[in-house]
Amino acid sequence: METFAGWKLISQASFYPSCRQLSPLTNRGALIRNMKVSPVVLPSVSITHLSIVSSLEKSVIGLYGETVEIPCTVGADKIDNVTLTKWKYENVDLLVKSKGKETVVLATDEYKDRISLAANLSLLLTGAKLTDQHTFTCQALITTNIGPDIKDFSHALIIHKAPEAPFITEKAAELEIGKLTKLGKCVAKNANPPAKIVWLRNNKTLMPEENRTVINAGNPPSPLDAESTLLYSARKEDKGAQFSCRAEHSLASGLVSPPQTFVINYSTEKLVLEVISNSPPVEGNDVTLKCVADGNPRPTSFNFHVKGNVTKVENSDNYTITNISRNDSGEYKCSLIDHPSIEAAKNIVVQFLDVKLNLDKTVIRRAGDSLNLSVGIDSSAKPTVSWTKGGVKMNKEPKIAKLTYSDAGLYELEVTMGPLSRKASFHLTVEGAPVIRKLDDQNDKDGHRKVLICEAEGSPKPAVSWNINGTLIDEKSFDNGTIKHKISVMPSANLSVACTVSNLFGIDTRVITVSSR
Repeated sequence: METFAGWKLISQASFYPSCRQLSPLTNRGALIRNMKVSPVVLPSVSITHLSIVSSLEKSVIGLYGETVEIPCTVGADKIDNVTLTKWKYENVDLLVKSKGKETVVLATDEYKDRISLAANLSLLLTGAKLTDQHTFTCQALITTNIGPDIKDFSHALIIHKAPEAPFITEKAAELEIGKLTKLGKCVAKNANPPAKIVWLRNNKTLMPEENRTVINAGNPPSPLDAESTLLYSARKEDKGAQFSCRAEHSLASGLVSPPQTFVINYSTEKLVLEVISNSPPVEGNDVTLKCVADGNPRPTSFNFHVKGNVTKVENSDNYTITNISRNDSGEYKCSLIDHPSIEAAKNIVVQFLDVKLNLDKTVIRRAGDSLNLSVGIDSSAKPTVSWTKGGVKMNKEPKIAKLTYSDAGLYELEVTMGPLSRKASFHLTVEGAPVIRKLDDQNDKDGHRKVLICEAEGSPKPAVSWNINGTLIDEKSFDNGTIKHKISVMPSANLSVACTVSNLFGIDTRVITVSSR
């Protein structure tokens, strides 16, 4: 026996999915007045005919967190004829309303603060949750010309919800080339309908590929969750690749798990022998050889083949040759200890540069002699040679067939080859008896005195003397075997003036006539 807002109906079923048999309390069915059951007070109803109709169950879709409207589909033209309305779910009463009265909430569970009745008799449910997915039934007592009709309308509520951000779990510690391995499991939780999971490599969709990429849908514990497991056979190019998964759903986009990278293990197939140096190998420096393997994890021990000798190096990938010399030039190798056939070779040329002059630091020659210069250069490649004299660059090597006093000076040689540079120098002194090159007279600025100029060459520095007394005006410094001597005189008559220059190698004299005017 079930109460319908103050009316008691005797039937085989709860009010109503169906009514096939009525109690003998009435010939057509029995509605028994029982006001103690509900606080809703109804007016007296004279029942001469009772029509009971149950609608087929329909679905209503609502969005998670939103307000859902579940219709009581009596029809807009019949709402005014509805005397009594009751909502329930799974035999749990939610609310009841009689015409002209306030809605009375009957629910005592979580629905008591979330439900209300719309003007069109629809049930309004706020803050929709996934746990709200029940069948809700509207029962309406409708007054007609032939008597009251009792109709119920059932709706299955379905709540649609976007998934949470996906994540990868059960991540593989490492992947091995050519071996199908479980990379991980992608999980997208709490969605209705469940999300579709797509695997990504470097943000590009991974498609199934036999013996390479196998994607298996999981069997999650909750129907709201989605799971997908990726079995993957790695390749070398997967080193550093980013794997992620995307949850696809009609209510959300851009739901991608944080990217994951994996250690890719593979055997060494190739070695490279490198020479570690700030510059090409130079004689006298230390040179380090490094054996680089392409495997992962990389081997840590190698054999180094150095000038016919094999040296085993453990827990290191390099070998250092100290104080390398030109005799160390040649081919060097490294190989795997366990697989000697896997090796790498490198030809090393040690750069060297030697320079030698056939002259001493100090060179003394007589004027008119020749300078026989020889430069010996021993190098690993063609060098660049340059000469300077007195700091000024020369255009050619200083090979001189007949020396003059002007050839004296400091000669410097620089030879360069790559990072190497060598220097050598000598100082040339040209000696000989002095020779007067010029003897001249000039008037001074006021025209009262005569200026006598005697210019001579010779080395060592010649001494200069005159046969008359005069005032020394200037004596230029001795440079490249040349000396210039000036005196001033005031002759009262025409004079024959002699200039004499001398050093330990000889003497020279020249005479000039100086007029008094």
